[in-house]
Amino acid sequence: MEVVEVFIVGAGPSGLATAACLNKFSIPYVIVEREDCIASLWHKHTYDRLKLHIAKEFCELPHMSYPDDAPTYIPKDQFMRYVDDYVEHFNIVPTFNASTESCMYDEEKKYWAISAHDKVNNKMLEYAAKFLVVATGENSASNIPEIIGLPSFPGETMHSSSYKSGNDYAGKSVLVVGSGNSGFEIAYDLAVHGAKTSIIIRNPMHVMKKEMIHLGMVLAKWHIPLKFVDFVLIVLAYFLFGDLSKYGIVRPFLGPLLLKAKTGRSAVIDVGTTELIKKGDIKVLDSISRIRGKLIEFKDGKKRYYDTIVFATGYKSTVNMWLKSDVSMINSDGMPKNDFPNHWKGANGLYCVGLARRGLAGIANDAGVVANDIHDVIEMVRDEVKIQL
Repeated sequence: MEVVEVFIVGAGPSGLATAACLNKFSIPYVIVEREDCIASLWHKHTYDRLKLHIAKEFCELPHMSYPDDAPTYIPKDQFMRYVDDYVEHFNIVPTFNASTESCMYDEEKKYWAISAHDKVNNKMLEYAAKFLVVATGENSASNIPEIIGLPSFPGETMHSSSYKSGNDYAGKSVLVVGSGNSGFEIAYDLAVHGAKTSIIIRNPMHVMKKEMIHLGMVLAKWHIPLKFVDFVLIVLAYFLFGDLSKYGIVRPFLGPLLLKAKTGRSAVIDVGTTELIKKGDIKVLDSISRIRGKLIEFKDGKKRYYDTIVFATGYKSTVNMWLKSDVSMINSDGMPKNDFPNHWKGANGLYCVGLARRGLAGIANDAGVVANDIHDVIEMVRDEVKIQL
């Protein structure tokens, strides 16, 4: 059993940010990653046209800025170069292809007993850690809903994490299930590549331009009340998009920033999708009631045939599959029990980073407070030992 000070689960942005902050205090750690690369979601499971939807000053990892010549909204390839440079700068060396199987706190010995499966050598790795950091992020496993008749669908089905480009779908009839940022952008990408595209929009949502969200974040940073900022954003959205309810897009009761603060749900950034919806190039549909082969029936009575279904239905946490003895920090869905900003700390040296649904800015904040707290605990123990001596 290898004895370590801090054990970090996950080498995505959350784990890397935590490692960098611990480096600043010279606190030793081990970071394990189930995939064969850092930030595997970005490397392997994002579509080609992806850009960060938030301006770069709100998307930096701790202690390292983007290059001066980087665009305001960072594209996928430049973000990956930034992450690679980040790992090199802070000399972060994860253990790859190691899937964490079990983390259990030993009350008698006062450490976390951790087992990870080395998938390359097919052996178990055993660790004892004083501190455990859950840094697997919000997007651990693809979530595809259960739909009556889905197994009978003979066409292609995929989660948005497998979608790359609309190049192969020209002339095909494609249904996008889910209307978050991924769903909205994938629907646009399909339509401009010539696919006959539909999108399911079930819930109220805000549609904004990325510049509007940037304005809102800047105003909020100046401590202008969120209700007023939201009022400004909603007026601007109505001016730019008009009344979208006639096209099946209804705004929530809460404004975009308050909705994000209270529920973690983000506004959808428009990349041209709303214009295609207005023109009829993208059809908006209700929820699916059942699937009969290629025929999909909707709850409003409509029926349509499709060649492909893309599920942009988000992800789910897998933390509860391997975190065996926590009762204080993580709920039954694998997410923090407490709301931001009190979500990051549990009992017995347990922490989480990147589970607050606040994007890269939330990751940077979490990593900083977690590293500071671990440092304070270590220093307090050292002071107590000095007093005893």
